[in-house]
Amino acid sequence: MKGPAIFLAQFIRNEPPFNSLQGLCAWASGHGYEGIQMPTLDTWLIDLKKAAESKTYCDDLRGTIDKYGLEITELSTHLQGQLVAVHPAYDVMFDSFAPVQVHGNSKARTEWAIDQLKLAAKASANLGLEAHVSFSGALAWPYVYPWPQRPAGLIDEAFEELARRWMPILNEFDKQGVDLCFEIHPGEDLHDGASFDRFLDLCQEHPRLCINYDPSHFVLQQMDYLQFIDLYEDRIKAFHVKDAEFNPDGTSGVYGGYQDWIDRPGRFRSPGDGEIDFGSIFSKLAQYEYEGWAVIEWECCIKDSEQGAAEGADFIRDYMIQETERSFDDFAGVKSDKKTNRKILGLE
Repeated sequence: MKGPAIFLAQFIRNEPPFNSLQGLCAWASGHGYEGIQMPTLDTWLIDLKKAAESKTYCDDLRGTIDKYGLEITELSTHLQGQLVAVHPAYDVMFDSFAPVQVHGNSKARTEWAIDQLKLAAKASANLGLEAHVSFSGALAWPYVYPWPQRPAGLIDEAFEELARRWMPILNEFDKQGVDLCFEIHPGEDLHDGASFDRFLDLCQEHPRLCINYDPSHFVLQQMDYLQFIDLYEDRIKAFHVKDAEFNPDGTSGVYGGYQDWIDRPGRFRSPGDGEIDFGSIFSKLAQYEYEGWAVIEWECCIKDSEQGAAEGADFIRDYMIQETERSFDDFAGVKSDKKTNRKILGLE
């Protein structure tokens, strides 16, 4: 495992040091991070089109970041990925993720989003990255609760369309040698293991269809986030270190009662302030020889972002495991060969 790293999306704002690449790099390096996960909508941070077309641009970008002792962990197209599939109920809200020229035109917005993902595949390859993180988008999400009764075939049709849109993108990532890692997240059609399995099957077990593992979303859904690793370890190629807590009471539970984050039973917390067992998570990922990055995605409804960022690098370092190269009981080992083994079994 590599780390610690930090996802920059939650920290970008129109004031120094958070409004320039150099400022963000100096800030992240100053907090002890070794990697940065980069969103791709702001061209002042990374020009996705240039990165897809020019290795020279990518070399210069990496050179700038390297001066601060940092690496790019992955590029992120969470917002563009969201727009690959949008139910009409969300058209107005999600238009803000796209350029003005495609607002109000869902077909053009989808085409723009798909092109963005394909550019991201090429840019990732030019930057020498092995994984990319994104959202799946959603056509079926408004029908997540089965009332009114869903018409037969509705969810099948939604997922078949989702697969149709993503297969050419997955093929482009395969062509570029990069894994496409979906963050399994409420609000996306890929929001749990069952929905991921449905999509994986329709995408013919595509080798580049992978997972950005974020346990916080599983706490809010009351899923077994540790068993999830056992079930999907071969597909987990990216990792968000994000904490959460779930405190249901007699007034609300998983659905949250339309309340703000501070009042919801399920809340994201700064790493270490929630209920997630990161010791077991890091142990399982080490057991399965996860070789990607551990990336802080800071979201908390209580703690200030700067404090969360300042604490995050040490938090990851404290949990990272250097995998052993020998067995703990080697000191008690005995001679091992076929003749000895047969003698021990009483066969000689």
